Amino acid sequence: YKRQIMIGPRSALFAPFPDLGLIVIDEEHETSYKSEVTPRYHARETAVRRAGLEHAHVVMGSATPSVDASYACETGAYALFRMDARYGNAALPSVWIADMREELQMGNRSILSGKLREEIEKRLEKKEQVVLFLNRRGYAGFVSCRACGYVMKCPHCDVSLTAHNNGKLVCHYCGYTAPVPVKCPSCKVTDVVPRGFGTEKVEEEIARLFPEARVARLDRDSVTSERAFNAIISDFEARKTDILVGTQMITKGFDFGGVSLVGILNADNLLNNPDFRAAERAFQLMLQVAGRAGRRSDGGEVVIQTSEPGHPVIRQVVAGDFAGMARMQLSEREAFFYPPYARLTSLTLRHRDVALLRRGVTELAARLRVRFGRRVLGPMTPPVDRIRGEYLAGLLLKIESGASSAKARALLAAELKAFAENPEFKTITFICNVDPQ
Repeated sequence: YKRQIMIGPRSALFAPFPDLGLIVIDEEHETSYKSEVTPRYHARETAVRRAGLEHAHVVMGSATPSVDASYACETGAYALFRMDARYGNAALPSVWIADMREELQMGNRSILSGKLREEIEKRLEKKEQVVLFLNRRGYAGFVSCRACGYVMKCPHCDVSLTAHNNGKLVCHYCGYTAPVPVKCPSCKVTDVVPRGFGTEKVEEEIARLFPEARVARLDRDSVTSERAFNAIISDFEARKTDILVGTQMITKGFDFGGVSLVGILNADNLLNNPDFRAAERAFQLMLQVAGRAGRRSDGGEVVIQTSEPGHPVIRQVVAGDFAGMARMQLSEREAFFYPPYARLTSLTLRHRDVALLRRGVTELAARLRVRFGRRVLGPMTPPVDRIRGEYLAGLLLKIESGASSAKARALLAAELKAFAENPEFKTITFICNVDPQ
């Protein structure tokens, strides 16, 4: 038979090969390698497992490896090979921090800091390209009433509606849409106003500040098809576009020779998520998007806009200090017993009757504590505790790394089976997610 090469997403791991010799995982830190539907496998762990069964090799690549992979290298589970130079020996970009608190004190209420605006003007004069990154799509984060403080929320999900520049309010969880009201639905007096900003507002502001510039936006709202995606990328690659505004879609995998400036518009959005991996992911995203600048010669420049210029992660990004970030995160995770020092299993329960849900999750937590003791955390309410009309509640199970996964799995399965067979709680839906990302 002929030698075969399969290129594909995480499901390509299950392709039948008569003589598998090598599995390559590019961008191994990507959270999308963890399946969000059953079976909830992680492609990285699955690749290692399959390679072991078939005596194959695994190569994982990343400019910003996950903290878990870094720990595996430290402990000898993985071998580490470093590539310390950029392709073609291009220089690394220089990174500037724009303190948005100082900008506000100086009367600047624009989306752009003075430094970033000045650098964009220079790039446009030199016919170079600019990438602006913001981890929030839409026009505004939410709309609220200036008089009574009422915030427009989705009737089906416990989340504020995002304003778009087509005059619609959209729920990014269930897809519910509504027009922006003329008057506040609560006090019936004052107009509602947009708060915060998303990629659509940035695109509008850039067009206003730099009317001569050709601007495009790359996010899930602008990319309605594969053809639309390819058109936006092709135009930017051919330098038919001067400034590209986008979300995480622009942070990796692109090699644009004309980009000499990258702007990260709101680093605080990345740093202040309620997730123990927030700092790691903020570092990865910022360093990845910074890597779009100056890929041919002089390295280019990166401007990070933040209200926390002294934040350790911001400083680590400026220094390109991956080792420092990993050490800090591993120290915190060891202290608070998070991966890689423990394996997590999250249980999410869902039901339309919130009282029944609370009784159910309390009962399940009590049963699990008999088996697992202090390893069980919760019940807890997730940041968004209602989606598509169903209320959510959660439990978290922490098992020491090195403990028997098979035993823990068997005990948990027995308790979940008993819970599901209880007539009072049989209508409660639950999701069991091992190693949640």
